[in-house]
Amino acid sequence: MTDTATPTALTPDEADAFRERCRAFLTEHAQPGARRNLAAAREFQAALADAGLAGLAFDAEYGGAGLTLEHERIYRQVSQEFPQMTGELVISHGMCLPVLNEFGTDEQKRTYMPDNIAARTVWCQMFSEPGAGSDVASLQTKAERDGDEWIINGQKVWTTLAHESDYGVLIARTDPEQPKHAGISMFIVPLKDTPGVEIRPIHQIDGGKHFNEVFFTDLRVPADNLLGEYNNGWRQATAMLMYERVAIGSMGAGSISQPNFDVLVAAAKRAGRIDDPVVRDQIMQIYAMETTKSLVAMRTRAEMKAGKAPGPGGSLGKLFGSVIQWRFREIAMEIAGTGSQAWDPADDKAGELQSAVVGSFSASIAGGTDEIQRNIIGDRVLGLPRDISVDSGVPFNELKVGTTRS
Repeated sequence: MTDTATPTALTPDEADAFRERCRAFLTEHAQPGARRNLAAAREFQAALADAGLAGLAFDAEYGGAGLTLEHERIYRQVSQEFPQMTGELVISHGMCLPVLNEFGTDEQKRTYMPDNIAARTVWCQMFSEPGAGSDVASLQTKAERDGDEWIINGQKVWTTLAHESDYGVLIARTDPEQPKHAGISMFIVPLKDTPGVEIRPIHQIDGGKHFNEVFFTDLRVPADNLLGEYNNGWRQATAMLMYERVAIGSMGAGSISQPNFDVLVAAAKRAGRIDDPVVRDQIMQIYAMETTKSLVAMRTRAEMKAGKAPGPGGSLGKLFGSVIQWRFREIAMEIAGTGSQAWDPADDKAGELQSAVVGSFSASIAGGTDEIQRNIIGDRVLGLPRDISVDSGVPFNELKVGTTRS
């Protein structure tokens, strides 16, 4: 981000003028029904870039607006008054973009960041494997240097929007003689019509195809596609996961909001149960929980505004968001019964509650499982003793991990 991306305060008049500028743009361009629509998200982001409101705190040299984090905070606040338009870009912008900005070379930033910011390209994260989910460091995808290229072989799974993405940020094993956390590097991988890349969609219970398996067979990428330092991929991956947890846990952190509360109120009204005191009590539990989560998210964003990189505290918001989703699902099913999971496709006003209920299960997995978040909070926030690690210091090629276990 720019040197101006600091907590430098705007004058009241400057803040008001920028707030009205944001509100005028959103009034014209933010439309309901685009939350899970990638095409609409890209169109909106392109208009945002044309208006000078995209990538607010990133350097203008790299496609940003070159403004301050105070401008970004104001935009987030105002955007809470309008429909969410860029939910499908949360990985591309909330994870891949800050990692490019933090670890990319100047040439990589100039090449990739402007198109990412304007959503001319979409990016995905490529970490998980069939034998390396929660224990990502057990990954077996390998990258071998061959002259001016890297040759990549392996498989990734649960890759969100890989089938729609132009590029992926991938971690692969580059030195199997190092301990499993040490011999990993990060790469920029082209995905569209690329020889050696096969993408297979995973069909979901809600009818979507958001996730994918991705297979790499002798994929060749230029040596310059190494992102960050050689064999430093684990530290960079950890930073990216922190960005992910902050992006998920502080989504909509510009102000206090209760989206699940709103969905439940609408469902209770449709079911004729809005005056039921038990239902009202349950719905208010969600209101209180979402208010608390918003406050935690605002604190996290304030720390980033002060120049702090995302830390383990991001796991607090991520975990609490998952707890909210579990409670939301229980209440929704009690209010609507089977109607919380099935609806008449001819009813264009239905589907919001049901999609939220069915999709709520992913909250405890995406961005790291609840168990992983609790481990991070216990270890790095509360300072509790870590679990014993029997493979510490052991070269990866001497371990039996993931799918190599007999």
